[in-house]
Amino acid sequence: MIASIQGTVAAVSGARAVIDVHGVGYAVAITPRIAATLRVGEAARLHTALIVREDDMSLYGFADELELGLFDLLRSVSGVGPKSALGVLGAMTPDEAARAITDGDDAPFRKVSGIGPKTAKLIVVSLSGRIAPPGSAAPRGTEAAPTAHDSDTAARTGLAAALTGLGWPERTAVATATTVVETARAEAGEDDLPGLPVLLRLALAELGPAGGRS
Repeated sequence: MIASIQGTVAAVSGARAVIDVHGVGYAVAITPRIAATLRVGEAARLHTALIVREDDMSLYGFADELELGLFDLLRSVSGVGPKSALGVLGAMTPDEAARAITDGDDAPFRKVSGIGPKTAKLIVVSLSGRIAPPGSAAPRGTEAAPTAHDSDTAARTGLAAALTGLGWPERTAVATATTVVETARAEAGEDDLPGLPVLLRLALAELGPAGGRS
């Protein structure tokens, strides 16, 4: 795993940089925003993610750990590959992405090349609650602890909204969300329910590939 790279910039373009590290040139995929900060012949350090596939090894570079963390979160969403995740970072800052996710606004993600409306909605739904809104973190221990009933209600509401956003009829979405959350609660007992991404996967598995979508 190559977690970071430091060396001299040998070449740079809008989407790619070559960093020379002791005579070895590493090609790194980057955003135009990062490319604008690099100068050939100058030193540079990038946080990196190495993506290994059967026929390819690609290195992706980021300005800081915040960008890298968002890149990893985006790739955890079904349908979002490394190129699309990098496209998101090229289109908006981590703060802008966090604000869109917190506000439930998938419009900024729909503008990214390679991300369709359903994937954009899935990004917002899947990452909701997993990324803190900019400047709005409350001190820990000051909030009233939610009850299991509150948690289940919120889970049902969020899951139904996610399914509706993905094109399922509202009646089907509500019924499926209720069934999935009740089953999850029975299995969890007094423990916390699984997160929305897990519940969504369970719901989609129950609905099947066609599932009566209108």
